[in-house]
Amino acid sequence: MASVTLENVSRMYGAVTAVDNVNLKIKSGEFVTLLGPSGCGKTTTLRMVAGLEKNTGGRIAIGDNVVSDSEKGYFVPSERRRLGMVFQSYAIWPHMTVFDNVAYPLRIRRRPDKEINDRVMNALRLVEMEQYAERPSPALSGGQQQRVAIARALVFEPEVLLLDEPLSNLDARLRTQMGDDFRALQQRLKITALYVTHDQAEAMALSDRVVVMHGGKILQVGAPEEIYRRPENRQVAAFFGTPNLLNATVKDCRPNGGQYFKLSVEGQGWSGDCHAATEMPKGADVTVMVRPENLHVRDAGQVNGDLSWSGEVSQAIFRGSHRSIMVKTPAQTLHVEASSLSNVDIGRPVTVAAPVEAAWAVRN
Repeated sequence: MASVTLENVSRMYGAVTAVDNVNLKIKSGEFVTLLGPSGCGKTTTLRMVAGLEKNTGGRIAIGDNVVSDSEKGYFVPSERRRLGMVFQSYAIWPHMTVFDNVAYPLRIRRRPDKEINDRVMNALRLVEMEQYAERPSPALSGGQQQRVAIARALVFEPEVLLLDEPLSNLDARLRTQMGDDFRALQQRLKITALYVTHDQAEAMALSDRVVVMHGGKILQVGAPEEIYRRPENRQVAAFFGTPNLLNATVKDCRPNGGQYFKLSVEGQGWSGDCHAATEMPKGADVTVMVRPENLHVRDAGQVNGDLSWSGEVSQAIFRGSHRSIMVKTPAQTLHVEASSLSNVDIGRPVTVAAPVEAAWAVRN
């Protein structure tokens, strides 16, 4: 399998910059996800790697081979890049059987019949679809069509697999199952994968690293847990889930015995400690992020040394697996995800608390 390297890659459409000076290195065998809202440039970036769009700036390499260099006017067509692609629509041809759909990339490469048969059946076995080889494509479910699309992308042994929102047309249960199955397959084959999605949970579950994009730029690159727990800025923090973002002022900053710093901060009607990636001066304005699942509702006045806020329950919604509780405090209304067994009454005075490790500060 091959690595993928993007150096100062840009894409302009007239005066509009869709992708702005992107730098990214994907290691061989790594699963990397481009994550962001619609219009952030993630699909355009994927299409430039695929050769379906020409980058107007920078260069792209697959392994040791440069496939596009805007400055030198060099561009390798998509069909010569040894890439497999899976699209959101799957692009399964309805007039073909499952076997013929998967065989198509080999037939256009004029491979011998025996090789085609062996490779197609092997690819179908990988996605557990060999028993459907002769079934007409329209007779497949959405999940089965997705498996066929993956088999077709893998059948000619591509160096890199590119996937553009391949699970978005599936229902929630099947999307989770297919995502887990595909991740297991990718790890078993050790194939390099570049994946595009706007679904945060999907990106975290599948990826070795996540690339958060906005406005054509990369905001942060890192392991899923790193980005979720320790975002580099307020924009990245706000993109994942529904975090509580509180304005505060730094009162003290000190090393924490590792790579992070411990801050003492003060907000409107509350104060306490949290962590940060960089040293921050006294008096600096910061945003403290605390995620709803890390907050706990206690009886009024129970603090126990944690970061805490006093308030009143304003809303409680039963969601089956958990209960969403809104607590109105002098600082702002806090969102808490609690056990579905939690007994809360509207109007009840409470203390909302979080362990210091769950509070993360970034500069405003």
